[in-house]
Amino acid sequence: MADDKNAAYHENVKAVCKKYDETVTSNIIKYLGIALRTSRDAATVACSDKSELERIREGFMKKKLALSDSDSDLDKALKEVCEQMGTSNKNKCRVAFYFLIAEKYSKISDLA
Repeated sequence: MADDKNAAYHENVKAVCKKYDETVTSNIIKYLGIALRTSRDAATVACSDKSELERIREGFMKKKLALSDSDSDLDKALKEVCEQMGTSNKNKCRVAFYFLIAEKYSKISDLA
């Protein structure tokens, strides 16, 4: 099981994702690295921040997941994940958010 410092991320993914996978969750945590530990703000996704969503699209969706959909299609998927996590939820866990994106595109196995 996950170590204590990452247990909260694992619990959050379990709570919001249909197909929790411990290895994939750990790999997302590893991918996000130091960013998760720099501040509470860095551990969450602000769906109202266009530049943050662009970084997720360009860095995670296009580079890490190798998605080649149009920017508008990827942006639509980001919006759907934002809504899935709750538009009024101001603390969208970044690890769960990335997991949901991978799940949406059937890329879970690519992160294992």
